[in-house]
Amino acid sequence: MDPAHSSDLHIVMFPWFGLGHIMPFLHISNKLARKGHRISFFVPAKTLSKIQHFNRFPRLITFFPITVPHVDGLPVGAETTSDVPSPFYLLLMTAMDRTERDVELLLLELKPHIVFFDVAYWIPKLACKLGIKTVYFLVLNLVMAGYLSGCERAEQEMSIPFEKLLLQPPSSFPDSSIKLHLHETRFFVRRKTLGLGNDIKLDDRLRIGRAECDALVSKGCKEIEGPFVEFAERNIGKPMLLVGPVIPESPTNGLGLEDKWVNFLCGFEAGSVIYCGLGSETVLKKDQFQELLLGFELSGYPFLAALKPPFGTETIEEALPEGFEGRVKGRGVVHGGWIQQQLILKHPSVGCYVTHCGYGSMMEGLVLNESCQLVMIPFANDQIYNARLIANRLKAGVEVERGEEDGFFTRESVCKAIRTVMEENYSEVGREIRANCSKLRELLLNKDTESSYIDDLIKKLQDLMS
Repeated sequence: MDPAHSSDLHIVMFPWFGLGHIMPFLHISNKLARKGHRISFFVPAKTLSKIQHFNRFPRLITFFPITVPHVDGLPVGAETTSDVPSPFYLLLMTAMDRTERDVELLLLELKPHIVFFDVAYWIPKLACKLGIKTVYFLVLNLVMAGYLSGCERAEQEMSIPFEKLLLQPPSSFPDSSIKLHLHETRFFVRRKTLGLGNDIKLDDRLRIGRAECDALVSKGCKEIEGPFVEFAERNIGKPMLLVGPVIPESPTNGLGLEDKWVNFLCGFEAGSVIYCGLGSETVLKKDQFQELLLGFELSGYPFLAALKPPFGTETIEEALPEGFEGRVKGRGVVHGGWIQQQLILKHPSVGCYVTHCGYGSMMEGLVLNESCQLVMIPFANDQIYNARLIANRLKAGVEVERGEEDGFFTRESVCKAIRTVMEENYSEVGREIRANCSKLRELLLNKDTESSYIDDLIKKLQDLMS
């Protein structure tokens, strides 16, 4: 298609091989397809079946399976971060790099206008050679991107150790209440050094991709992240295009909530059940796993927790605290498999969502149930900044208190956070959080807000082609 003769765009999506990245790319694909634009979506072959029912516009969104080559050290058949523990992610990046020739052949055949990418840092040079524009899609928090970029710039200009800079928001950062704890800085320091032998480091991959693309796009809206946009632009050195809140679409497979969950949830009053989902990649240490469950028990509320078995265990059952099953029988369930999270959150009995604060999960908690309150336990990356933005700046949720150095939470701190948002009649803080959460939910659900952001994004993408 010749852009000179049509305003319709043809966009290729090539996300990092992790569902936490693939799904945001698919959500924005649905938003763009709704406006009539064509999407070619590159996805690991065996992952296709897990996501195709989220394609709301199959006439305009076409999936192209990518064969992920085997890399020594990776389990045979591993395709995404869901298939391997985090120490193997670097090998998965090497496998992604080895798809470059296949991607080039597809681009030559499809002749898109633009490629959206993130971890595949080599996309800008490849696309430029083919006359294709590139957009770095920042699926992680815009606040985090600005914070880390500000620290990196200060490190270069002031020769202060990066780990020391992380403990305080960088100079002119818009909000002093959003900052890291000591145990969180270690994660970001380690990330800067991650690499395999002479392979490119993880942070360098991200930096090169941002530096060589034609534009950056980020989830978010000025009503929430506004003060951080200019700061991020200044420190990253690229204009930042916002796509709005990108509310996740419901799947199209038509399946209702499983009977066992309907029967369990319907046994309790409206807004009384705690639902806990920490994402597909979060694995707790056994003692933290048990403290979390004991916190639910201590709260006195009924609960449904979808968790992976903790480190060193094979099953949920072997990791449960002694006597726990008997004490919570009839009011508490711990589930170790896949669960229909969107449908669970929509159920009127759910009144509290304990989340790891992945962006998509957090949005689901905010918009799917008007009475659901957020309790946040972030673990890494943008989860930390999502939690601080909601809890500290917007005061629309509460973050579980943890040890400054070790990052551990206790059953008491879990219970305290839950009761803060659930017992609104006994806590002025809880009433304020509920009111602010309601205002934020109203803003996010405003269809005119979302549509105007997508329209503005499309215009700027079209301008990029001129």
